[in-house]
Amino acid sequence: MTETIEQSLQQSLTYYHRMVMIRNFEQRALELFGQGLITGSTHLCIAQEATPLGVCAALRPDDLVLATYRGHGIALAKGSDPKHVMAELLTRTTGCCQGRGGSMHICDVKNGFLGTNAIVAAHIPIAGGVALSAKLRKTGQVVVCFFGDGASCEGEFYETLNMASLWKIPLIFVCENNGYAISVPTKLSQSTPDVADRARGFGLPSVTVDGNDLSAVREATAEAAQRARDGGGPTLIEAKTIRWERHSAFAAGKYDSPEEAQRWKTVDPLPRYRKELLSMGATEEMLGAQEEDARQVIDEAVEFAKNSPMPGLETLYEGTYARS
Repeated sequence: MTETIEQSLQQSLTYYHRMVMIRNFEQRALELFGQGLITGSTHLCIAQEATPLGVCAALRPDDLVLATYRGHGIALAKGSDPKHVMAELLTRTTGCCQGRGGSMHICDVKNGFLGTNAIVAAHIPIAGGVALSAKLRKTGQVVVCFFGDGASCEGEFYETLNMASLWKIPLIFVCENNGYAISVPTKLSQSTPDVADRARGFGLPSVTVDGNDLSAVREATAEAAQRARDGGGPTLIEAKTIRWERHSAFAAGKYDSPEEAQRWKTVDPLPRYRKELLSMGATEEMLGAQEEDARQVIDEAVEFAKNSPMPGLETLYEGTYARS
């Protein structure tokens, strides 16, 4: 029993390290954006770290994940190297897409991360196709599709729910519901309080969980993944959460009041999980060591990215066509 408790604590410390790493990654990304080193926009997941990590903690290494343009943390949760993700944000040749994707089009196939998509909801039917392929090839893989509450109002979402349920494909829909679609609160755009309610009309199970509770997210995902592997088809998981900012580093759709903007701090998953670890027997020294190491990992990732070369003009047409 003691060994099991120790193993559980060690695994939880690993989760905490990964959450702190994602937080530091996003904070540094915001800093680099302010310095003009990240072109275009960038969309951060600060205060949502528990959802992607909880989901990916319940998956097998060969399971597949697709995400929205807010995908840095999801890529890291799935196992992507922070150095290569940061280099991609800075459009360097050492990035996971050789600098061609940038912040909103990250892809890391070797780690089962099939990419982010800058078009709202466009990746949802793609995820459906990937899951159908896994079923037809009998690989035993589960596919996870992350999206926001805004995407749940798009037609592609409903079409994929229908076909996924009809064909019983191994797909887990994960809605990260922060209560806003850029500048529109969900109470003004949706007739039901829970996105999970929409799954019932298509005959698939759904669950609403606290997206800032890593354990709750992991347990819901583990159950959905087992159902999918057993041939039970898809599940919709709605993770209720609050982000530090509503949309992007360009600050489109800021909160209406300072009080609303600070609400995320009351449910911040990092101090919440830290407290849970202390109750499990972790010490301040253990947690401090995890925090320091996570910061160092991201510091090294930033230096790696900054020191990596930009793609040359002679590579402009590389990757345009598939080789026959």
